[in-house]
Amino acid sequence: MKKWIISLLVITGLLAGCNNDKKQEDNVSNNEGTTVEVKVDILTPEKVDANKEIELAAHVTQGGEDVNDADDVKFEVWESGMREDGQMIEGKLDQNGEYKATITLDHDGVYYMFAHTNARGLHVMPKQKLIVGNPDMSKVKEESKDGSKDMNHMNMHDKKDEETSDHSSK
Repeated sequence: MKKWIISLLVITGLLAGCNNDKKQEDNVSNNEGTTVEVKVDILTPEKVDANKEIELAAHVTQGGEDVNDADDVKFEVWESGMREDGQMIEGKLDQNGEYKATITLDHDGVYYMFAHTNARGLHVMPKQKLIVGNPDMSKVKEESKDGSKDMNHMNMHDKKDEETSDHSSK
């Protein structure tokens, strides 16, 4: 009886192992096209007018061909130094791999835009600066490539506070 139960367990294990190999093969075959890079070129001009409708646009390609079946293209727009107050706007396919949305920015300033693109199993998010109207560039808070505040713009007062807290904790 024990031999029968052990044999049954071994056969079940072998069948399960064969089934997992089949699933791995299926995953590989479903992802074959994703080794070719998805490229997203932002078409929105860098300099735009305040209080006018702005067309946010991105051209999505893979292997030099238009991608008309992206899962989604979302434009994230925020004013410099205020990413937490940004907006996420859904882009819609217009034609020939071009995804578009519109926004109106009501005052001069420097803004940033990510074109978050999910297509064919890949996520691409190019960033572009938008100069709206005639902003006072001395008030602009530059941001790093990933959208976070650049550490080089850290206030000297903050550095002193950091040094003080480091010494007081020792």
